[in-house]
Amino acid sequence: MDVIVFILAGLIGGLGLGYIVFIAARKGQLEKEKSKVLEEARNQGETLKKDRIFEAKEKYMQLRSEYEQETNKRNQEIQQAENRIRQKEQSLDDKLKNFKSREDEVASKSQRLDSQMESYKTKEKEVQSLRDQQLAQLEKVAGLSADAAKEQMFENIKAKTYTEGLQLAKNIVEEAKLGATREAKRIVLQTIQRTAAELAIDNTVTAFPLESDDVKGRIIGREGRNIKAFEAATGVEILIDDTPETIVLSCYDPIRREIARVSLERLIKDGRIHPARIEEVVEKTKKQIEEEVIEWGERTVVDLGITGLHPELIRYVGRMRFRSSYGQNLLKHSREVARLCATMAAEMGLNVKLAKRAGLLHDIGKCPDNDEETPHALLGLKLCEKYGEHPEVCNAVGAHHDEIEMTSLLSPVVQACDAISGSRPGARRGDEQYVERIKEMENMALSYPGVEKAYAIQAGRELRIIMGAEKTTDDQADTLAFELSTRIMTEMRYPGQVKITVIREKRAVGVAK
Repeated sequence: MDVIVFILAGLIGGLGLGYIVFIAARKGQLEKEKSKVLEEARNQGETLKKDRIFEAKEKYMQLRSEYEQETNKRNQEIQQAENRIRQKEQSLDDKLKNFKSREDEVASKSQRLDSQMESYKTKEKEVQSLRDQQLAQLEKVAGLSADAAKEQMFENIKAKTYTEGLQLAKNIVEEAKLGATREAKRIVLQTIQRTAAELAIDNTVTAFPLESDDVKGRIIGREGRNIKAFEAATGVEILIDDTPETIVLSCYDPIRREIARVSLERLIKDGRIHPARIEEVVEKTKKQIEEEVIEWGERTVVDLGITGLHPELIRYVGRMRFRSSYGQNLLKHSREVARLCATMAAEMGLNVKLAKRAGLLHDIGKCPDNDEETPHALLGLKLCEKYGEHPEVCNAVGAHHDEIEMTSLLSPVVQACDAISGSRPGARRGDEQYVERIKEMENMALSYPGVEKAYAIQAGRELRIIMGAEKTTDDQADTLAFELSTRIMTEMRYPGQVKITVIREKRAVGVAK
């Protein structure tokens, strides 16, 4: 056992000595590598230092060369500027010398002129004395003084030129008239050619399509209650015949026809068709149509580029959409007149915006809220003045049918454009008397006490009157029918016959909650 321990101790001692020797050898090797690396780094640093010094010298030489070139260039420019300044100084010196010489020359000429003026004045006095002597001799020979001879000469010239002046003035006036006529024709023809015209003929009936013929029975209702309530609420007659899937709405007033059409469309879509529902839908439709009227007015004003128009005038413009004049839609007619006025005003050098405004508003008096006997031109004048329109626009509206005197150049322009729009082929038809007759018939019925509504239907062949049951009796209804028929026969002219239908019904309404 001791031997084994000794052997192990020997081995361990040998290994430790070997490791120490190895460490010493490795340390020497590392010292050599360190010295070698330091030497290489020192050599690289020296090389890099030399390269940077060389590059710096080259950059310095380049900058110095550029600086010398720039300096030489500036010196050349300064030298050139100095040369130019010297040349200008020399030129100014030469000019100054010339100016002094000319000044001396002018002074000498002035002295010569002064001497010549003195001699001229002397000669003028001599000429004046000779002229006076000759004039005195002429007066003695002629037996007239100079003033008398001058007056006589003026009288002879005046008498001679008066006749020539009259003839010349006459020729000038005739040429001016001929030129004005040609120019007016040119402007009118060019205005017509540049404006697209529409054929706008309104009818008094509207065809209403149905999904099936079964709807006709629902529209008529039990014992005709629905159709009677609808006609009473709208003033439009519903014509139901054998035409498949179609009924006809007949009325001279386009607004009533539109209200009836929209109301009937809503009722059919809703499915509930009875008198109370009909009245409710008709009232809602009337409000909707009033909103559409304002929308039409605003759209028209925007399309024409007119700004600052009063809201009430915009509403009146929208009402034109549902009015007609001799079969011509009033809104289309007014829009056309506005464009014609703008074109003609531009040709004549007038205010285009005012001309367009006057053209749009010229027939505004045809669609008042209340029927008045005032001519529509004067009524339109009152409306334009009421809502603050320009005086030239007001005069053009009031004078386009010669009701008032024209005080503006826009007035004849509006009058001419109104005639152009209305007189072109196919624009109008003669139904204005028919419309006036229908309105007169309705107004005649409304003039009686107790009458709430009056509608002329069947193209004026029937007058349907709604009386209030609380304020009237059945005897009064019979009397009204007789008196009104007699009055229509004596006061109105109409083709065929007119049927008077007076409706008086009592309604009792109760609400259970």
